[in-house]
Amino acid sequence: MPAAPLRVALFSTLYPSSARPRHGGFIETRLRQLLATGAVEARVVAPVPWFPSSHPRFGAWGRLAATPRTEVFNGISLAHPRYALPPAVGQNIAPLAMALGALPTLRRLLRDGFNFDLIDAHYYYPDGVAAALLGRWLGKPVVISARGSDLNVLGEYPLARRMMVWAGHQAAASIGVCQALADILAGWGLDPARLHVMRNGVDLQRFQPQDVAQARANLGLSGGPVLLCVANLVEVKGHHLVIDALAQLRQQHPQAQLHLVGDGPLRTALQQQAAARGLAEHVHLAGAVPNDRLAAWYSAADVSILASRSEGWANVLLESMACGTPVVATDVGGSSEVVAAPVAGALVPRRDAQGIAATVAQVLAARPARADVRRYAEGFGWDATTQAQLRLFRRIASATGVRSADRMAVNDSER
Repeated sequence: MPAAPLRVALFSTLYPSSARPRHGGFIETRLRQLLATGAVEARVVAPVPWFPSSHPRFGAWGRLAATPRTEVFNGISLAHPRYALPPAVGQNIAPLAMALGALPTLRRLLRDGFNFDLIDAHYYYPDGVAAALLGRWLGKPVVISARGSDLNVLGEYPLARRMMVWAGHQAAASIGVCQALADILAGWGLDPARLHVMRNGVDLQRFQPQDVAQARANLGLSGGPVLLCVANLVEVKGHHLVIDALAQLRQQHPQAQLHLVGDGPLRTALQQQAAARGLAEHVHLAGAVPNDRLAAWYSAADVSILASRSEGWANVLLESMACGTPVVATDVGGSSEVVAAPVAGALVPRRDAQGIAATVAQVLAARPARADVRRYAEGFGWDATTQAQLRLFRRIASATGVRSADRMAVNDSER
């Protein structure tokens, strides 16, 4: 007798949409892996802050306002309820505002026959706190996944931390994408029995090694070694340190080139920094690149660098290694769990330009074979995480007795 599929309402503001197709792809990937088992049905509720105009002059806010209320994105049904996020106090009231804005949408799902077994929330604040409120109001269990900056950065704010602790006590389970995040939650006093580590995997089909010379030719790259940073151009990612490291590294590797793939508010500042260091011709800003085109960049590089001040589980490290390129990363968050063998690359012992330059030079001097790096990455597929997630969701649904009566009747008829 086949079991009735679990019904999951995924809840996150980070989920990608037609308006922001490159936003939060790691959440979509995890859901897709779950759906591929055939054991789960899902609907996505991805709230959007209300804004009055979608005119391009409003930039990111305008793009948010252009998000459709409902859509089918990459074959998955999405709803985008609006919620109020007033200036100044917005972040303090965001969980309550988000929950109130999303409540009619979740009730509509139930009325339309999608009697979901649980709410699968991603990002602890404000999304996870809002999901905990919705779970209480609707009588549904909630699972909250911590992603990184939600705990590492927002957890530094006392009010946000208190709300996250409350949500963690309400949740049926919390998931950290690395052990470091689960340890933070345990340190906040959450029940260790309800804490789980389920790391992100890497899409080994999308990220495969390409011929290095051909990849460089296709991208118009010259010189070498080729150093790569794939990250948003924001302070926490440490691009400014990598540019200063390049200045030092070029004393040993005078043809070294640095390519920054990503976009963000620091673009102009980083260009100015490179020019001031005499590196304008050696630091190249490629802008944002779709995920399905990143394999060429990783394959073209000799080393990928991630100089973050904080991280959860950095997918870009696994993506690079899956393409055969070793990595250099600061020892934050779950990076030590990703870069756990010399073949993967190396961790920076001290987060400054000198430490980054020395570690990159070390990896370049003892560069592992690309086939060996790829083989290491193959140990980080999605299957183990997907199966662990299925077991957890089934146990929670069974323990809370929320399986819908109509599906129980289907099971009875098949006996």
